[in-house]
Amino acid sequence: MTPRDQADVPLGTDADETVDDGAVLADAAGDSTGDQALADAGLPAEGESAAQAARRAPARSSLAHRLYNGEAGLDVVGKRRFWFRVTAVVVLLCVAAMVFRGFNFGIEFAGGNSVRVPAESSQLGDIRDAAEEAGAEVSSAQVVGGNSVLLRTEALDPDAEEAVVAAVAEAAGVAPSEVSPQSVSADWGGDVTNQALIALLVFLVAVIAFLAVRFEPKMAVGAIVALLHDLVVTAGVYALIGFEVSPSTVVGLLTILGFSLYDTVVVFDKVDENTKDLAKSARSTYGEAANLAVNQTLMRSINTSVIALLPVAGLLFVGAGLLGAGTLKDLALVLFVGLAAGAYSSIFLATPVLAELKEREPEQQALRKRVLARRAAEARASASGTPRGPVASARRAGGATSTARRSAVAVAERPEVLPDRPDADVQVESPESVQPTGRGGTTTPKPGQRPQRPGQKPAQRPAGKKRR
Repeated sequence: MTPRDQADVPLGTDADETVDDGAVLADAAGDSTGDQALADAGLPAEGESAAQAARRAPARSSLAHRLYNGEAGLDVVGKRRFWFRVTAVVVLLCVAAMVFRGFNFGIEFAGGNSVRVPAESSQLGDIRDAAEEAGAEVSSAQVVGGNSVLLRTEALDPDAEEAVVAAVAEAAGVAPSEVSPQSVSADWGGDVTNQALIALLVFLVAVIAFLAVRFEPKMAVGAIVALLHDLVVTAGVYALIGFEVSPSTVVGLLTILGFSLYDTVVVFDKVDENTKDLAKSARSTYGEAANLAVNQTLMRSINTSVIALLPVAGLLFVGAGLLGAGTLKDLALVLFVGLAAGAYSSIFLATPVLAELKEREPEQQALRKRVLARRAAEARASASGTPRGPVASARRAGGATSTARRSAVAVAERPEVLPDRPDADVQVESPESVQPTGRGGTTTPKPGQRPQRPGQKPAQRPAGKKRR
């Protein structure tokens, strides 16, 4: 290396900050969602079986390690028909539960009476039996605040209400004046329901507008389908279990919509990153790039869902189940079912719906044909043993020793096939070809003049022209 070449090499901090942006971008665009990325994630390519993908993939580690590195190999988009069928079955069962079993509306929605009496938790059964013997149909009975019992009944007329108050006071051992009866109209529940529906409508419109502007309209469609799935599944499970529908239930339903949307947007952001400028190349189809995005965000979705479900599960199973905190069971149930349904829909429903809509576009169909054509050409080249690339062509085997190897790579790596006398554009004379002159010396060529053979006259310049 000459001193001038050494001066051009960056040293120290300059060397650390020197980055070939073009090479970095080309490498990222060519391999981030291409065949090698699919192989590393254990995902099959378009038209490839699972066995072929397993043979093409590198050595696999444990499931936890692969989940953490986004290499789970879960073919969600490729098997979207299966997940569509599973989702349809679950949704139909939930709709059937809502239609045939119905909801157990609380006093706030159906109207009725409530009676609150000071008592211990051990007196809950006696107080409920006393109210039913007085002619009231008790819908729920629970301990409130640790020192009071709250009964909810159907609508009572004034005489029936007085009889229930007297019976409850006698069972609790308190005076009738210490019992607090209250009548609730069904109109209040209707107002709550209307306000909830308006809030839901505004929320859906805002979601559609945001996703259509930030990403594209088809992503908004996939997100809305996932949100509706979460609502139907949560309502169906709630109807099937038979918990009372209260204002806390409505609050829980609106809460799970935000969580489901958050998880879906995380996956869609990675899909948008993987599919950017995808039509300009033939590295993968839209479905493959979207499937890779699901696997790359799978661990994040699982972590988010588990962290959100743990406190809700404690609230439902420990608080309501073991400790008897009945006022929290309706909210805990709707949150638990809604969070689980939101995690499922963001992985197995939203992205497959998006891929199904996108792959119907003519542009994506043309891209799919180009990708399949490229892979078919590569498969034929691999089967025939035809090497590809400049280095591979320089390493081709075969040929006689008399054939000239003009490739620098071939000359450096295969010295045994060099010819005896390589061809050259300029003939280089050996010392023996320079004959002595009559005075016993040799003719020394002038600067810039080629050595002359014996008997050969030096070339003459045309008259009138000077050498510069």
